[in-house]
Amino acid sequence: MSLDTALRTTVKVPFQRCEEFFDQFFGGAHNPLRHLGAMGLYLLWIIVGSGIYLYIVIDTGVQQVYNSIGDITRDQWYFGGILRSLHRYASDAFMLVMGLHLLREWAFGRYTGFRFYSWVTGVPLIWLAFASGIGGYWIVWDQVAQFSAISTTELLDWLPIFSEPAVRNFLTTESINDRFFTLLVFIHIGLPILLLAALWAHVHRISHVDHLPSKPLMQGTAGALLALSLLQPAVSEAPANLAAIPADTRLDWFILFLHPLTDLTSPAFVWTLLCALTVLLFALPFLSEHRAAPVAVVDPANCNGCARCQADCPYAAVVMAPHPARPGYKIAVVDESLCASCGICAGACPSSTPFRSQERLITGIDMPQLPVDALRAALENKLAALTGHTRVVVFGCDHGAAAAELESANTATLPMICAGMLPPSFVEYALRAGADGVMIASCRQGACAYRLGDRWTQARLAREREPRLRTKVPDQRIEIVYASANDGKLLHHALINFKARLATMPDAAQEIQPYLRRTAHHA
Repeated sequence: MSLDTALRTTVKVPFQRCEEFFDQFFGGAHNPLRHLGAMGLYLLWIIVGSGIYLYIVIDTGVQQVYNSIGDITRDQWYFGGILRSLHRYASDAFMLVMGLHLLREWAFGRYTGFRFYSWVTGVPLIWLAFASGIGGYWIVWDQVAQFSAISTTELLDWLPIFSEPAVRNFLTTESINDRFFTLLVFIHIGLPILLLAALWAHVHRISHVDHLPSKPLMQGTAGALLALSLLQPAVSEAPANLAAIPADTRLDWFILFLHPLTDLTSPAFVWTLLCALTVLLFALPFLSEHRAAPVAVVDPANCNGCARCQADCPYAAVVMAPHPARPGYKIAVVDESLCASCGICAGACPSSTPFRSQERLITGIDMPQLPVDALRAALENKLAALTGHTRVVVFGCDHGAAAAELESANTATLPMICAGMLPPSFVEYALRAGADGVMIASCRQGACAYRLGDRWTQARLAREREPRLRTKVPDQRIEIVYASANDGKLLHHALINFKARLATMPDAAQEIQPYLRRTAHHA
């Protein structure tokens, strides 16, 4: 095990435990730790919305800015004061969420292969976020702003970019004028616009992006920020005075932590640290031992251009192009650099049905490492070996609980790359071929290793998304269990309860007509 892998595992395990603990209270759909990206964008909109109002009402003159911000904080505490506090606390929360998102993606190894682009485009967001946050504190022009301005310019002066030291601009009161604050406000507006553009670049190669968290999560977050704004309103420190050195200022450690670090060390140390961390973040994908898995393969003769694979692909790796042999028709084309090798596209393909009578089942799009034909053959072989009553077939996800441990005389287990690669027709096929029930073991909701596997599995079996499970298949004979790699006992108990329920039901053959197909190739 490499050092990188060992470090990631050290962080991943407690992170995963925290997520699963939060699931007990929020559920996967509303767990903030499972939706950090969407949470960050939601907080950014709160920052932008409150910032627009503050920009409209404050005066940007060097003498007026401090008083105008103080006026809306005191005289309009019920609106302007709350918005100012929301702006402050949402900014802190954004920094926290951004840091957790970065840590989580690294711990789970999500920075190589098809995730490379999202990772490298996310690194500049860190610089933009902190630059915008630091500049925002300057606008208040209190003692915190003065301390931040002097510390930042001293840090910048170490770089050979100015002909004269920039810190000279903060030596006397006369060196600061109204134009400086007007420029500062425009910069503070421009950086968030760049941040939004960079965020678009960060996610534009991902399909079905959660641009916002769930409604309950948004309401809970807004409520918490509002309560904090009322209980501990954000207020200004004493006005800036360039003739004196600020003392005992209360710093925002989420945004301004670099200033004390600079005082404790030196600008050279801080720049070396920042550049080293940035280079390391960019270099991580190249230092990883990632091995690319075989990508999805399209068979032109069996692809009808329905575009279901394109609609379901989590990473926009499938596009539609003109069919090479059928003018006027479309065919799926896989971008190998974006393919996650998850198999969700195979589960979406209408030709991935085991009821086809072909000796060798060739589908429109398939995974070389686990073709649909091999899945059908394995299912038939295991069904033939089942004995006893309440015979169950368990389709398990490689990234979830270890379904293979459930194998027994009356339980057959079949592994899949992702639960989302299971065509719903396989559930019906298993029931028609002798199974009393079918269990699908998926990752926990909101924790799919490929983002959408759990969502598409549930939607297809609920007949809400193509390809749908046929209505004649009895729902009571199907069980979906959402279990992580730490939930082996949960999956085991779920199987016991499922079998107990099946034992009270009539024989499956009375509810669903058996299906007999040619089996000569198995002889």
